[in-house]
Amino acid sequence: MMGNFYNNGWGGGWFGFGWIFMLVFWGLVIWGILALVKDDKYRRRDRDERNPRDILKERYAKGEINKEEFERMKKDLM
Repeated sequence: MMGNFYNNGWGGGWFGFGWIFMLVFWGLVIWGILALVKDDKYRRRDRDERNPRDILKERYAKGEINKEEFERMKKDLM
């Protein structure tokens, strides 16, 4: 009797539940992709939240502009 159950195309053991594992696998893949995209979006937002004064101070500290330019640009920002 058990031989008929396994030989009629039903398979045996956990093979009948393969579609569940497939759904779980693809769900995890999609979740991983969305997590990466979301994380990248937040990183870009943090990087872009610097205000113009901070950028100006960084440029002065790096030596890209001299003191006169720094003071002139700082007045322009006020």
